Amino acid sequence: MARVIVDVMLKPEILDPQGRAVSGALTRLGITGVNDVRQGKRFEITVDGNVADVDESAMRSIAEELLSNPVIEDYTLRIEP
Repeated sequence: MARVIVDVMLKPEILDPQGRAVSGALTRLGITGVNDVRQGKRFEITVDGNVADVDESAMRSIAEELLSNPVIEDYTLRIEP
């Protein structure tokens, strides 16, 4: 079986309130040296067959149309054995 990993992140110009909250918590905990925190989501899709059998264009369609909002989010896709 192959595994498709889709990581979705807010575009850099989009405010990330959850990331900002984590960053503030780090400061309150006394952790220094962290400049920025961005929150995202990760999807793991298991596909029958091996890496060569994965329809990458179909996986990109899934990522663009279902897993991410292309107006405010970017995604990366990778296929693993």
